[in-house]
Amino acid sequence: MGLNRRQFLTLMGGSAGAAVLFQACGLPEEELLIDAPIEMPEDLVTGLDNWYATTLPGGFSEGLLVRVMEGRAKKVEGNPDYPINLGKHGPLSEASLQALYHPDRISGPMVRTGARGSGEYSEISWDDAVTRLTHQLAQFEGSGEQDKVVLLTNPIGGHLAQVVNSFVSSIGARHLTYEILETSVVQDACKYVFGQDRIPDFDIRHSDYLLSFGSDFLSTWISPTRYAAAYGDFRQGGHHRGKLVHIDSRFSMTAANADVWIPVNPGTEGILAMAIIRELVNSGEIDSGRIKSLLGDDENWLDSYSANNIASLTGVSAEQIGQIANDFNRSDHALAIGGGSAAAHTNGLENMKAVYSLNHLVGNIGKKGGVIFNPEFPIEGISSEPKVNSFRDMWKLSDDMSSGNVKVLMLRDVDPYYGLPDSMRFKQRIENVDLIVSFSNMMDDTTSMADLILPQSNPLEDWGTDIPKAGPGYEMIGFQQPVVRPFFENRGENLGTKGFGDVLLTAAQVMGKDLGLEGSTFKEIIMESARQLYNLKRGSVSASSFEGFWNGVLQRGGWWDTAARENSKGVPMRLDGVPEPMFIGNGEFFLQPFASSSMLDGRGASLPWLQAMPDPISTATWQTWIEINHVVAEKKGIKEGDVIEITSSNGGKIIALAMPNPATPPDVLGVPLGQGHRDGGRYSSGRGANVLSILDPAYDGGTGSLAWASTKVDITPTGEWIRVPKFENTVPEFPRDEHNHIIELTSGDAH
Repeated sequence: MGLNRRQFLTLMGGSAGAAVLFQACGLPEEELLIDAPIEMPEDLVTGLDNWYATTLPGGFSEGLLVRVMEGRAKKVEGNPDYPINLGKHGPLSEASLQALYHPDRISGPMVRTGARGSGEYSEISWDDAVTRLTHQLAQFEGSGEQDKVVLLTNPIGGHLAQVVNSFVSSIGARHLTYEILETSVVQDACKYVFGQDRIPDFDIRHSDYLLSFGSDFLSTWISPTRYAAAYGDFRQGGHHRGKLVHIDSRFSMTAANADVWIPVNPGTEGILAMAIIRELVNSGEIDSGRIKSLLGDDENWLDSYSANNIASLTGVSAEQIGQIANDFNRSDHALAIGGGSAAAHTNGLENMKAVYSLNHLVGNIGKKGGVIFNPEFPIEGISSEPKVNSFRDMWKLSDDMSSGNVKVLMLRDVDPYYGLPDSMRFKQRIENVDLIVSFSNMMDDTTSMADLILPQSNPLEDWGTDIPKAGPGYEMIGFQQPVVRPFFENRGENLGTKGFGDVLLTAAQVMGKDLGLEGSTFKEIIMESARQLYNLKRGSVSASSFEGFWNGVLQRGGWWDTAARENSKGVPMRLDGVPEPMFIGNGEFFLQPFASSSMLDGRGASLPWLQAMPDPISTATWQTWIEINHVVAEKKGIKEGDVIEITSSNGGKIIALAMPNPATPPDVLGVPLGQGHRDGGRYSSGRGANVLSILDPAYDGGTGSLAWASTKVDITPTGEWIRVPKFENTVPEFPRDEHNHIIELTSGDAH
């Protein structure tokens, strides 16, 4: 622990630096230092704007351009150079400015002074905060109990993953990753079916027949901005107009845009895919080698999946199954994708294996309009986000907390207090942890239980890299640069926020750990990898010197090589059929949670722009509602705005507002995720209900992932009514007479 204060602050200041102007062509002549004084002298206001390229991690891997005036970020746009979004951007990116200037941001390190959950904290300096952290971690060195230290984060890729993995290994701790709506099932299915660890590029743009199972790719699934742009070309670009058939147990944004939406009984999507496979095999037009690889020497076992046999189980008629199979087979560029609720059942992995195997049967692997594999990144140790730890792993973590096998719990960009079902008892068991450390810059539900808070900088203030989870089919990496100076910089270099990577690097240096990385700050580590890219002498940025190359990748927002592709076609793996799904509880309805198109799984709930963004189907905002079939609602005497109690078999209860919908299947209730936070700032705290809290602890048998669509529930009207806040009619107009005069309402006229 031999660092003096000057060395310590130098290391901790590694996030501050220069930003490079975005240019469509050429390289900038110099780096520009951006300054953002809190009180701007009037004679400094020039009215001139600059645009800077960066990426936004933790969302959908979008490249952004940020408009900066007088050192303040004013507007976000999509980067037209960036291969993933090509100038488009989604709601989370648009609202990133509100996260930067949020009034409830934590402005410096804090230590708890009251009871856990009381919200009583005192501010401390960064050297004090890091000293407290490293002192606690050092106590486990050589004790044989290093694994009682746990770092729990969101899925992390790029150079930050390299730093995290090196730090965790150096102290012998455990590193777990978790996301609420994990993509582990899809990733495992792709690895089994295609032999690839990464999610492929689904070439929707050039497909002419798209068969989607549960994946709401136009709204929330994996990379919706990229897929939505591709869908536009799929519809009206090129030499064809593609046809979309969406198979889902809920009427989603993608279902609303499909040529054909086929409601399916929850959890039977893979069984339906097996019936389509049987129709394809029986057509006599499929290559015998592919059939043998998928089904074995004797495909007669597939007869149990005949269209007539599974029609009643899936809710899809034999005629529809035959039509889908025929259209899929006869299309030049057919493509099958799946995920979302179809992967969120106890048979989720087998569902996805069957769905993605359809692509092997029609031979669209590595072809235009089909499944295109993503290559590995050319620099060793740098990759996209790894597969997250499963719900089963999180259950073990909860058990370890209960038994005292977790002494230190560190958290970054993850909120398990909110995001795990109450049936896991995580909220009670976290009290057994001796030290809880949060790196969040917002007081979310879990951070409010922390003993020590070391707030990380906003992504627009920090360095980073991003390799997309679902890449474009060739090598690429996005570069994140600080486009503004740290907002709390005026408080002094020993207060404010710091980059997460630099905090870990500083902690390692204080503890005397050699992480084996090239660089003492996070920026230096990123620059060293950029030097390796420069030495490849290929790709999207060419320069005669490394300095020119470095400026080039920053001003373009990344590096990519469209010629560096994966040539493997994959080998079809044997299918063993799909078991029927299992559901917990004897409730009347299948509960179908769904990611909000604005707040996703709850990560955007603190931002009022996202709270006010209307749901594309119901136009509801700011609340939690229940999608219920309008005929069923009428029979039960339920109307829009009625306050309904939803109850699961484990005793969990939430309250939400009824939203009858003619497109909702009669036995399904749709409830959006994102609301119901205990903390999280003034815009999210105490608003709506958290549907995750009442889920039963079911998981996919193949991966251990949370089967969040496997809970059955009952509903009970409470007798109360609240107007549903919606995009239209939120502020009621006064009725007017034919002379356009305002008519006064009496209390008896108001509804």
